[in-house]
Amino acid sequence: MDAPADKTASKETSVTIMEFSPTGTPIGLRTVARISDDPSWKSRLSPQAYSVTRRHATDPPFGISGYDSKDQGIYRCICCGTILFSSGDKFDSGTGWPSFTSPMARENVATREDLSYGMRRIEVLCARCDAHMGHLFPDGPAPTGLRYCINMSALEFLPLPGEGVRKENK
Repeated sequence: MDAPADKTASKETSVTIMEFSPTGTPIGLRTVARISDDPSWKSRLSPQAYSVTRRHATDPPFGISGYDSKDQGIYRCICCGTILFSSGDKFDSGTGWPSFTSPMARENVATREDLSYGMRRIEVLCARCDAHMGHLFPDGPAPTGLRYCINMSALEFLPLPGEGVRKENK
């Protein structure tokens, strides 16, 4: 299956994202300021999270707590708090990184070509702050056939009571 259309990270001063309630229900689209640089990231994030999100590093496989969690909840960007993924779309890819079939809202993620390390891949970023999240591969399960392979240190997990979360723009 084809990957979603590229939404290349840019230097625009604002971005439109889907906002969600604390229980994961879509509230609606909202235009917000793009966070291009925040001097507090280095002091606020762990060294690993800073290295991954701001320097485009990669977590060690199977090495970051929570990558294999089966708890119900939502995952947001560790840098700016934008809601990105749902546990309902998470699956065990066997790679050692959390993998998702799709984001909760396409507006909340950006992609761009990544030619680093002699490979051609699609990089996944937070649409609001351009934090490096991981990469997108066309080898995921149904229904999308996609695998958003995401660094756990780039995410903050928010557990949800009850039945889980709703998704938008599938």
